[in-house]
Amino acid sequence: MSNNRNKKAEKFSAMFKALSNKHRLTIFMRLLDCCGPNVHYGVDSDEMKACVGKLGKDLGIVSSTVSHHIKELHRAGLICMERRGQNIDCWVDAKTIQSLADFFKELQTK
Repeated sequence: MSNNRNKKAEKFSAMFKALSNKHRLTIFMRLLDCCGPNVHYGVDSDEMKACVGKLGKDLGIVSSTVSHHIKELHRAGLICMERRGQNIDCWVDAKTIQSLADFFKELQTK
């Protein structure tokens, strides 16, 4: 297996591991709902961002756990984060969604 293929496997493995947790998957899906999966907004676009507190609403977990899940999604490369005063804005970059779509398309054609 080529080195490039190994890196790709590591990247997607980390993404899928992060999404295997139901709370992280829910948070990721909420970001997709508010942001639009195939629309690329600039980093400063308010439509693309959601406050961390809003993402954890109704999950039945404490805010520190929500923050942990958000950090794990960020660490896996699934979301972007930006601190704005006491708030942390999160968003899904369209490139991330496209790379996941390309990954599955590639598997489908083999």
